[in-house]
Amino acid sequence: MKLNFSFKKSSLLLLLMPLLAFAHGISEADKQSMLDGGYMHYVGLGASHMLTGYDHLLFLLGVVFFLSTFKDIVKFVTAFTVGHCITLVFATYFQITWNFWLVDAIIAVSVIYKGFDNNGGFQKHFNMPSPNLLGMVFAFGLLHGFGLSTRLQQLPLGQDASQMLLRILSFNVGVELGQIAALIVMVGLLAVFRKSNSFLRFSYFANLGLIAAGIYLLFVQLHGYQHDTNAELFRFPVQEHIHMHEDRPLIFQHIHQQNIKEQRIRFSLPTLLLIVVFEKFEG
Repeated sequence: MKLNFSFKKSSLLLLLMPLLAFAHGISEADKQSMLDGGYMHYVGLGASHMLTGYDHLLFLLGVVFFLSTFKDIVKFVTAFTVGHCITLVFATYFQITWNFWLVDAIIAVSVIYKGFDNNGGFQKHFNMPSPNLLGMVFAFGLLHGFGLSTRLQQLPLGQDASQMLLRILSFNVGVELGQIAALIVMVGLLAVFRKSNSFLRFSYFANLGLIAAGIYLLFVQLHGYQHDTNAELFRFPVQEHIHMHEDRPLIFQHIHQQNIKEQRIRFSLPTLLLIVVFEKFEG
C-alpha cells in the first residue's frame, strides 16, 4: 500500500497517541537528577501520570458514571484506590514486573468491560446479572496498580530500601492527588449532564465511546508490544524514522521527527485506521 503520509498527518497521528511514556533510555545524569530532586518530585510524577493516563481516567469515568450519591462514590473509588495502592507499592518494592505493553493492554480491556457493563451488556447479551460491581472495581484496581508499577519501575528509585519505599509512597500520593483532581471534574460534569432529559441516551452513547476507546487503546498497546518484540516488522528506514525511544526527558517522551517521504511502509492497524480518517478529512 502506497500512502502519501505528509508531515501534517504524522503530527496529527502523534498527537492522538498517548502522550505519557516513561523513559526506556534515561541518561545517568537524568537518573541522578531525579534521585536528588526529593520526594516531592515523585509526587509530581505520580500526579502527572494519573492526569495523563487515558486508560486510568476512562476506567474511573466508567466507575462513577451512574453513581449519584457521595457515599457510593467514596465506596467505589476507595475500592479502586485500595486495589491499585496494594499492587503499586508491593510490586514496585519487590520488583515484580511484566511486559508493560501487555499489562496496559489488559487495562484497556478493563475500560471495554466497564463500558459494556454500564450499558447492561451482561443482562442484554448473557441474560445474567453483572458480576459483583464492588469486587470487580477492586480487582481492576489491582490490575491498574500493577500497570502503574511497571511504569514506575522504569524510573530510578535508588538502592537504599527505606528511601526507595518513600519514593514509591510519594509517587502513590501523587497518583491519588491526580485521581482526586480528575474525579472532581468528572463528577461535576456528570452531575450537570444528569439533570438533562436526554441523560439516558447520552449515557448509552458515552459508554459506547468507552468501549470504542478501550478497543483503540488495546490495539495501540498490542502494537507497542509487537514493535518491541518484532521491531523489524514495523521499522522505518533509519534516516526517516520517527524516533520515540531514546533521549526522552523525565516524563514526556521526546519525539524527534524527520521528513517522511512517500514510500511503501507497513502500518499497525490503529495507525492505518487513523491515516484513513485523515485522508477522508483532508479530502
